[in-house]
Amino acid sequence: MNIAKLMTDGLSFALPLFVMAIGGIYSERSGVTMLSIEGFQGFGAFTGAITVVILRTYLGVSPDWLIYVATLAAIFGGMLFGLLNAFMVMKLRAKMTIAGVVINILAVALTSFLSSVITGVVTGQATTKIQLGVSPRYTIPYLSEIPVIGGLFQNMYPFAFIILVVGVIAWYVLYKTRYGLRLRAAGDNPHSLDAAGVDVEKIRYSAVILAGGFAGLGGMAFTYTVANFSPSSYVGYGYLAIAALIFGNWNIVTTFWTSMFFGFSRSFSDQLVNELGLSSNYSDLFSIMPYVLTLIVLIFFSKYNKPPRALGEHFDKGKR
Repeated sequence: MNIAKLMTDGLSFALPLFVMAIGGIYSERSGVTMLSIEGFQGFGAFTGAITVVILRTYLGVSPDWLIYVATLAAIFGGMLFGLLNAFMVMKLRAKMTIAGVVINILAVALTSFLSSVITGVVTGQATTKIQLGVSPRYTIPYLSEIPVIGGLFQNMYPFAFIILVVGVIAWYVLYKTRYGLRLRAAGDNPHSLDAAGVDVEKIRYSAVILAGGFAGLGGMAFTYTVANFSPSSYVGYGYLAIAALIFGNWNIVTTFWTSMFFGFSRSFSDQLVNELGLSSNYSDLFSIMPYVLTLIVLIFFSKYNKPPRALGEHFDKGKR
């Protein structure tokens, strides 16, 4: 078995999953149930992919720096859908779970329609599958030569560095700043937060919008690993991120290791299929391993979870 490839592929799947799960943690820690990660991820990736198509057509070339522009666009696209989700939940008082389902369905339908329309106008060939090209890769000297774990530092995508930095900043903000304290209070005891003069609704708005940005980043990262965008290419990853944060007990550090577990289990299943020389039918079967592990993990560990006490509850000042 190719250990280096196992490490590289595992990391390229785990890190986008991790940053999307961070978005879920921010939202749910503020008290807003987050089922919309799938939709945020998809619309964010679509925004980044369309940005690449437009700039590539305008420039006539596809420079490496386009991936960074696409990433920023994806974050913005995810935040835009996050704002829509927050408006539905906070302003329209929609049920949080229903709002999440609506956002996910809307994202698939909207990206399918807009992909076809925009590519038709820009390139003259309407399609829902957008080719992005191969992302640059980087290998870290010396670290990549370490036995066994050296594969973690070989052929790394640019987003790996971005996500690790974002993860550290997100951890610091959530646990070491006044904003993070207020966000966590909004999910545990919003009435006490309101009594202290803090606008609970604004905190929750910001948390959901940030969740959209994190998911958009993860969506763009997933898109670049397969070198193209398609409305059907991200189905299921958002829900896997939700499972990761639940298994991680709404804690960023624990969720990081949970994401690693899911990422490397998927990479191992792919490597196992190749090693055994099985057909593509078996490859599809083995690809469900992360989801099976998710079910097993949640069955045995869910009773130890401690979600935010006000999770899923609309804030009402009159109930103080």
